[in-house]
Amino acid sequence: MNVLRFSDLVAQGQVAGRRVFIRADLNVPQDDSGRITEDTRIRASIPCIRMALEAGAAVMVTSHLGRPTEGEFKPEDSLAPVAQRLGELLGREVPLVSNWVDGVQVAPGQVVLLENCRLNKGEKKNNEELARKMAALCDIFVHDAFGTAHRAEASTYGIAQFAPVACAGPLLAAEIDAISKALAEPKRPLLAIVAGSKVSTKLTILKALSEKVDGLIVGGGIANTFMLASGLPIGLSLAEPDLLEEAKAVIEAMKARGAEVPIPVDVVTAKRFAADAPASVKDANAVEADDLILDIGPKTAEKLAAQLKAAGTIVWNGPVGVFEFDAFAKGTEAIARAIAQSDAFSIAGGGDTLAAIAKYGIEADVGYISTGGGAFLEVLEGKTLPAFEILSRRAAG
Repeated sequence: MNVLRFSDLVAQGQVAGRRVFIRADLNVPQDDSGRITEDTRIRASIPCIRMALEAGAAVMVTSHLGRPTEGEFKPEDSLAPVAQRLGELLGREVPLVSNWVDGVQVAPGQVVLLENCRLNKGEKKNNEELARKMAALCDIFVHDAFGTAHRAEASTYGIAQFAPVACAGPLLAAEIDAISKALAEPKRPLLAIVAGSKVSTKLTILKALSEKVDGLIVGGGIANTFMLASGLPIGLSLAEPDLLEEAKAVIEAMKARGAEVPIPVDVVTAKRFAADAPASVKDANAVEADDLILDIGPKTAEKLAAQLKAAGTIVWNGPVGVFEFDAFAKGTEAIARAIAQSDAFSIAGGGDTLAAIAKYGIEADVGYISTGGGAFLEVLEGKTLPAFEILSRRAAG
C-alpha cells in the first residue's frame, strides 16, 4: 500500500518550522476518579510526537476519549489526565487547549494537546466545514491512530482530505506493513486462528480468510458451531445452529483448495459456566447432553500447536477457550506458547487476544501486536479502511 510516511518527510528535512497535526489514539481506560488505569496507547503515541518535536515542528496532538456528546463538555470527557501522563513521558509540560477548532497558538519545538476531538459538533459524521477548519490549522496532518482507521470522521478522514500534506505516522505505518506482510505477501503455510462466541459476528472474516489461508483454526463458540456442522454432539454449549450451512460452506471452500478447518478431536467440558466448575476432558464424540464445552482438549491442543510451529505466517484473533478460568485456559495457553515458539511471522489483534498474550507473557515473541480491535477485524474481512484509502489517494496526488 503506497502512503506517504511521516518518517520520510522528517528524513527529507520537510518538517522543521511546520505546523504538524497528529491524530493519535489516546483513548485509555480510567477509574471512577479519572486516574488512568492502563497507558499502553499513550506510550505507543510517544515516538511520533518525539519525531515531530525533534524535527523542529510546532506540534498539535488530539484524540477522542470515550463517547462524549458532541458540543456538550463534561469533566469526565476531558483529556486532562492524558495531558498530564503525556507530560510525564515526554519530560515537559503538555498544555491542554480547549475550543481549538478556530485557531491554535503553538511555536516550533512546542507541543499542545487539543481537547477531546469528539466534543466538536460534526466530528463523527465527518462534517466538511469542521474538517476544513482542522486542516487549516496545520501544514502536515499525521494519522497515527490505527484504532480509528476504520472510521471516516472529521479528525481521521476529512482533515486528511483537505490538509496541505497527509501522511501515516510510525504506528499506523507499522500496522500497514504488518498487515501487508501477513495477508498480502504471506510466507506459507498461512494459518489463521479466529475464535469468539459467535459465528455471526465473524462470518465475513471466516469467509474472507477461507479464500486465503492454508489452515483456519476456529475456537470458542465458533468452534462449537463448526463441530455441530461436522455432526458432533455439543450438549448445551454456546453455538448458532441456524448458521450450520454457513459453517459447512467454509469447510467445503477450504477443502476444495486442499486446506482445512481442524475440528477438535477432544474437548474440556463442565456442567456449569463457572471458574470453580469441575473440568472433564472428553473425546469430541462423547460430549453429553448437559455438557458445556469450555476449551479444546489436550490432543487437539497438541495437534494445533504442531501446525502453528510449522507455519510460515500466523494471524491470531481470539482465545480458543474460556481462558479467564484457569481450568479452561490450557488450550489457549498451548496455542499462545506454540505461536511464541514458532519461526512464523505472527500478527495478533483483538482485546481478548491481547489479554491472553499479556497473561502468558509472550509479548516479545509475537511478530506484531495490533492496537486496533475493530480496525484489525475489518482488515481481516478484506475491507479497505477509510484511513488507508484517503492516505493512499493523497499519496497518489
